[in-house]
Amino acid sequence: MLQKEDELQRDTTMHLGTDSGHSGSAVSRENMMRPGAQQYVVARPLYSEESFAEEHEKVYRQRKTMLDHFVQYFRCDRKRAKNAALSLLPIIGWIKIYKLKEWLFSDIVSGISTGLVAVLQGLAYCLLASLPPWYGLFSAFFPVVIYFFLGTSRHISVGPFPVLCLMIGSVVTRIVPDEGPPLNITGFEGLTSDEQRVLVASSVTFLVGIMQLAMGILQVGFVVMYLSDTLVSGFTTAAAIHILVSQLKFVLGLQVPGLSGPFSLIYTLEIIFNKITSTNVCDVVISLVILVVVFIVKEINERFKSKLPVPIPIEVIMTVIACGVSYAFDFKKRYGIEVVGYIPKGYESPMAPNLPIFQETAVEAFPMAIVGFAVAFSVAKVYSVKHDYTIDGNQELIAFGVSNIFGASFKSFAASTALSRSAVQESTGGKTQVAGLISALIVMIVTLAIGFLLEPLPKSVLGAVVIVNLKSMLMQVREIPYLWRRDKPDCVVWLATCVAAVLLGLDLGLAAGLGVELLSVVLRVQFPRCSVLANIKGTDVYKDRKDFINIYEPDGVMIFRIPSPLFFANIEFFRSKLLEALGFNPLRVLRKRNKALRRIRRLLKKGCLQWTSEGFLNTSFGPIADSKEEENIKELDLPTDFKDLPARINWNAELPANIVVPRVDIHSLVLDFAAVSFLDISALKGLKTVLKELIRIEVMVYIVACDPYVLQKLHDCCFFDDEVQSSMFFLTLHDAMLHILEKHPEATERKADFGKVITTVTVHQLCGSLRSRDKTPQTRF
Repeated sequence: MLQKEDELQRDTTMHLGTDSGHSGSAVSRENMMRPGAQQYVVARPLYSEESFAEEHEKVYRQRKTMLDHFVQYFRCDRKRAKNAALSLLPIIGWIKIYKLKEWLFSDIVSGISTGLVAVLQGLAYCLLASLPPWYGLFSAFFPVVIYFFLGTSRHISVGPFPVLCLMIGSVVTRIVPDEGPPLNITGFEGLTSDEQRVLVASSVTFLVGIMQLAMGILQVGFVVMYLSDTLVSGFTTAAAIHILVSQLKFVLGLQVPGLSGPFSLIYTLEIIFNKITSTNVCDVVISLVILVVVFIVKEINERFKSKLPVPIPIEVIMTVIACGVSYAFDFKKRYGIEVVGYIPKGYESPMAPNLPIFQETAVEAFPMAIVGFAVAFSVAKVYSVKHDYTIDGNQELIAFGVSNIFGASFKSFAASTALSRSAVQESTGGKTQVAGLISALIVMIVTLAIGFLLEPLPKSVLGAVVIVNLKSMLMQVREIPYLWRRDKPDCVVWLATCVAAVLLGLDLGLAAGLGVELLSVVLRVQFPRCSVLANIKGTDVYKDRKDFINIYEPDGVMIFRIPSPLFFANIEFFRSKLLEALGFNPLRVLRKRNKALRRIRRLLKKGCLQWTSEGFLNTSFGPIADSKEEENIKELDLPTDFKDLPARINWNAELPANIVVPRVDIHSLVLDFAAVSFLDISALKGLKTVLKELIRIEVMVYIVACDPYVLQKLHDCCFFDDEVQSSMFFLTLHDAMLHILEKHPEATERKADFGKVITTVTVHQLCGSLRSRDKTPQTRF
């Protein structure tokens, strides 16, 4: 019975130990009643798993089969069809609650601000993809329109993402390099170099969209959970380094071919250093001015964001100024700087993807699909928690999949979300994706009407804008000291992912980081921190005996905790740690005992030994030589058999004829299975072997806090037999300890500084009177 009342102070008077001179209940009240401490009282019988199951009837639950799940998944009715429609078109859900008067103005302001940033970032990030700048405007328009209808996040700004653009750029430059002929791809005939690159980027984007859509339909959005925050942080930091290096050629005004593959960053830096004397001073000055001004104003925006109605759009302002100055002073002809150049008006006709490119880029498209979704979902989750609404990972996959498929048909490249652009949309008051739609309209106006005004814009300005927006990703390096102090395996994952992505490229680096991350998880589970527990005096709490001073350990009892599942990879580690804690090998002890029994039988048969009331008596006058007979190892592994002996042998006493057997001081072993969530067949066999070895040397084993699923699996796999019985399973650790002390009262009699083991439970009322919950103690030793 568990009694919980606000008027009562609880006190548990359960003690382990013995005392010859004072009352255990009084000591408990003195030790347990602390001023202001909450207490609780439990009075119940001692339970094993079997006795608990007999006394408390379980609810029968019919388990669904795979066929039942399959039928339910494909069943269709009116309610299910309605929910499916609402799920596939989330706009139906939030448009019904749209507050026109309160939200529309905020969404318009936010949409205009975000649209201006999206135009600039579309042009800038397009350089990362090694494409003509105006194609970035397509990526800032088409995916946004589709996401407006299909997305579940109300605050992220969909469009180009620098890491994704860089990954696309590596594929583009591999298939259509700056120097040398392109790969032999069907469909490249008659196309210019830029047209070939656009075909590659749009085909890869189409394939990325297919992969994301397939994952969304198959409901596998959980795959993003395998990308931990640590891995994503290390990966994006490496991507920021790649982006920084890729933009140096624009900032310095150098002609550097785009490279891809392992160590491409090293080779790119080598080329830049070799050409450093050809730096365009005008590009460097422009870039430095943009970097300093934009950085300072962004810091002002961050510091005074609570006081500013909207962040100062410094990138847009500096871009307009740079365009005007470049046009007025004709920077292109006078200083030879590279500008954006011709921007065609309007949109191009749709284009089918190239199937041979699918075959060539399938391996690289998959990490793009994962990274694009993972980043967008992470940002969306942050804003959903902040503004109290839910997002659906599988629907997000569908939304991005359809967005990329649709956008690729109109020559845009893969979309995700940029952190800075989403921050602008949310911080300027955006309430829904109406702000995103308005930002797409701003991009469309630039594309259709005023794009020509950006033609004199120096590319060094775009490069500087890209670099200054890398601050948040580059500053993630500061996480390394924190991770090293708090969690060294996570720090190793961060460093391994970052270094691998920097040296091997983003695709291989992501795969390497994921491998290291999964390896770290496997190693943590394969080599868990097993511990020996002890009772905290005056409580039913058991903790690692190395961590506490005031503990109680009955003689001959050991409590061993396994803090992980048991499976084929760690069952041997579990066995070795258990034997290390016990201090002996039960199989070796068993063999020694069986050898000793065999020798005693032989000596009795020869008359060299006789049994008396005081034990065995050596009747031989000389030393007894060891037998040279061959030993059958299989027989030595069998349980000890005393049936033809006059009495059982006390193995811890002195044995006759100078027979020596390892001493075993432990009579009871408790295995705490509270953290064991599953066992596989290999672990099940290994566990049973260990249990049999211990039982055969008269060490009783008890397993406590076993998960019902694990216990049911043991029954289903015929784990139990005449030696390993289900009665060894107890409900809690304390139940097992009380049972052991009841069977072995001598374990407490050696301890003279404690009260008796009393399960009488008392309740202290506020008025000060005491009453016993149990007039007759249920268990008293």
